[in-house]
This record gives sequence, C-alpha cells and structure tokens, in this order.
Amino acid sequence: MKRIKLGLVAKLLIAIVLGIVFGQLAFLPDFIIQIPVTISAIFSSLLSFIIPLMILGFVVIGIADLTQGAGKLLGITTLMAYSSTLIAGLIAYFVAVNVFPLFINASLSDAVSGDQSSLEPLFSIPLEPLLDVTSAIVFSFMFGICISWLKGQGKGETMYNFFSEFNLIITKLLNSLIIPGLPIFIFGNFVNLSYAGSVFSILSIFWKVFVIIISLQLILVTIFFVIAGVYTKKNPLILIKNQIPGYITAVGTQSSAATIPVNLEIAKKNGVSTQIREFIIPLAATIHLLGSIVTVTSCVTAVLLMYNMPVNFGLMAGFIAMLGVAMVAAPGAPGGAIMSALPFMTMVGIDPTGTLGNLLITLYLTQDSFGTAANVSGDNAIAVIMDKIYHKHILKEPVE
Repeated sequence: MKRIKLGLVAKLLIAIVLGIVFGQLAFLPDFIIQIPVTISAIFSSLLSFIIPLMILGFVVIGIADLTQGAGKLLGITTLMAYSSTLIAGLIAYFVAVNVFPLFINASLSDAVSGDQSSLEPLFSIPLEPLLDVTSAIVFSFMFGICISWLKGQGKGETMYNFFSEFNLIITKLLNSLIIPGLPIFIFGNFVNLSYAGSVFSILSIFWKVFVIIISLQLILVTIFFVIAGVYTKKNPLILIKNQIPGYITAVGTQSSAATIPVNLEIAKKNGVSTQIREFIIPLAATIHLLGSIVTVTSCVTAVLLMYNMPVNFGLMAGFIAMLGVAMVAAPGAPGGAIMSALPFMTMVGIDPTGTLGNLLITLYLTQDSFGTAANVSGDNAIAVIMDKIYHKHILKEPVE
C-alpha cells in the first residue's frame, strides 16, 4: 500500500487533538500524563539553547548578503519589502487592539489559566544558552554589517564562509531536529493545557482571531495589487485573478520556495520582464513577509490581551519594527517567520521558551500556510511595481 505522507500542518493538528484527548483522561495517574509534559519541557530547553545560535546563523549572513554591493534594484526592493512588512504589522496591531477586546478581556485570564494547576515535568535538564538573546542580536547586526564592509574592501572571505557554513549547520539542525520534533512538543503542551482545563478557553478565542487574521491578509494583498495596478496602469482584477494559482499552491505546500516556479509564471502573465521576475520573485520569497507579520502581530497581541499584559503602541511599534528587520535579515529560516520572531518576544514581555512562547509557536504554525500564501501573493505585486521602476527610473527606458 502507498504510504500517506502527512504535512507539518496535518501533524500539528493531530498533535493538538491527541493532546487535548490525552489530557482529559482523568483515570490515568499523573505521572503517566507527566511523561509527554517532560518531553515537551526538554524540547523547550533545547529550543532556548538553539535560539541565540539561530540568530547568529541567520542574521549575520543575511545582513552580509543583503547589503554587500547592493545596487539600486536590490536596495529599492529590500526597502519596499520592509515597508510592506512594517505597514502590514502596524495595521494588524491597530485592528487587533480595536477588535480583539470585543471578545478578549482581562477576566478571561482566569479561565485561560485553567481550573487546576498545570503539571510539572518529571525532571529537567539544565541546558543554559551559550549567550542571551540580546547579546546574540547585537553581535549579529555588528558582525553582519562589518562583514559586508570587508566584502566591499575585497576581504572578509574567511569570516563570510565561516558564518555561511554555520548557517548551513543551524539549518540542518532545524530541519532534522526542531521542525520534526514540533508535533511532539505541541502534543505535550496541549496535554498540559487540557489537564489544567484552559485549552477550550484558548481555542474558543483563537478561532475568531484566525478568521480576522486571514481576512486582513486577503484585504492587504488586494490593496497591494490595486496600488500596483494603479501605478503601472494595469487592471488590478486581472492581477488578482492571475495570482489565484500561486495562492492555492502556497496554501497547499506551506512553502514560499515551492511556490517560486508558479509565481514566475504568474509574473510572466502580468507582463513583468524576464530580468525583473527572475530577480524579484526568488528574492521577495525570502524577505517579504506581509502575511506572516500580520499573523505574528495579531497572535502576540491576542496573547497579551488574554493574559492582561501591556499592549501600548510604543511597546508594540518597537517590536514590529525590529521584527520587520529580523525577517528581512533572516531569509529562509525553516519553520516559518515564527522562528525568526521568537528571539524578539522578550521585547513585549513574552518568554520565547515559556508557556506563552510555546502557545504562540503552536498557534502560528497551525495556520502558517495562509500567511505564506499572502507573502507570495504580495511578491508579485512588488514585481509588477519594480518592473516599471526598473525600466523608467533605472534604465530610463519606457516599458514596452
């Protein structure tokens, strides 16, 4: 018989359902239920150890790659991708703080905390990170910029190659250990939430959050195509219609990379020149995260509201701005944007390896495919705009 290969989302959904059921088995002794909780706690310790290394692995080489010898085309594209991501994040924040309180309020924090205390792991492994998150961020930005400067001087190959290979090691660890272990990790989390009696309160809130997130993503992508159509004098409805196969492909594969061939064909249909579509589409697939930042910002705001934590604009604006930089500077991080966002959760008071961090990983990954679909759809809007900018302002030739 042909083996059925489940995708990550399917595995996560199964893990959530099984975790809820297992946590409700009151006839089991506590030490049995503590086994998956213990495994989840050990995984969380491993994750906290890897997060600073992940920052070093992705941010250093990401900045070096994005800034070395950056020409006008690369600079404008990166600026547009960052601006789109930043604006989408701010819009998501304003929507969240005005809409979410209609069904999330401080009184829910007691319900979310559960009817009884959560289970403690049977044992723990003292695994301390080699350096803290803040140190990793500062180190990464300093070294990324300096390596870029060295490359411009015809030097720095040794340092660049070191961090490039370090990037490959971290990618291998994430692909071989962290991502495959997420369903087991999430199973243990939901066992604990179910045992404590808080899981149903959480799910009753977040299905509404997800409806708002997906609706907002679609609205923003539509606006982006309207802007692209007006600027280039192309019919926005045709651009949106052409993008449908790319959106569906991204939802089905949960991968920006897998959608690149489809997006290239769509860009061709949109009349984007060969040199622009072959440059913009692969680049934007890694640095443009309109849909992802909407999800991260909305989920973080919802969790903060749920636990009656501060959500003021100054706090969240700094978080969103830093998140936009991290996402642009850390292309290709396996597991989606949430892995790039985790180290910065401390800015809003969330421990990336604690209960709230674990909850955010679960919530994000269960609908990651829709964020990916919004990301890649926005890529083609960027390609349409950049095609005109390239021919009119860089080549100073009229678009044929």
